[in-house]
Amino acid sequence: MKIIIIQVLNHKLQFIIELLTLAMKHLKFISRTVLVRNENVDEACRILNRIMGSEGFLDQYRRTMFYEKPTQMRRRINYEKCKAIYDEDMKRKINFVLRKNRPEPFPGCY
Repeated sequence: MKIIIIQVLNHKLQFIIELLTLAMKHLKFISRTVLVRNENVDEACRILNRIMGSEGFLDQYRRTMFYEKPTQMRRRINYEKCKAIYDEDMKRKINFVLRKNRPEPFPGCY
């Protein structure tokens, strides 16, 4: 049964092994462990992909698969910086509007 599962999921496991070799130096990844329960390898792969996707490993892997031109790299980095600044500013504005100690919770509404 295990041999069949490994043969069917060989391409998924090979992709995960490539990601593991890329991410072994990352401290957060070293502390992550995914358990396979009841021989459900698909679920473990999904969980592992979700963890690595949320930490940015998949994006980094996809970016390094092909050569990225210097102009594209600069544009991407500038976009990420602008997006981080925008997100931080919007988060600050939303927290300011939703604060609990305002004198009139819903200004303009009667």
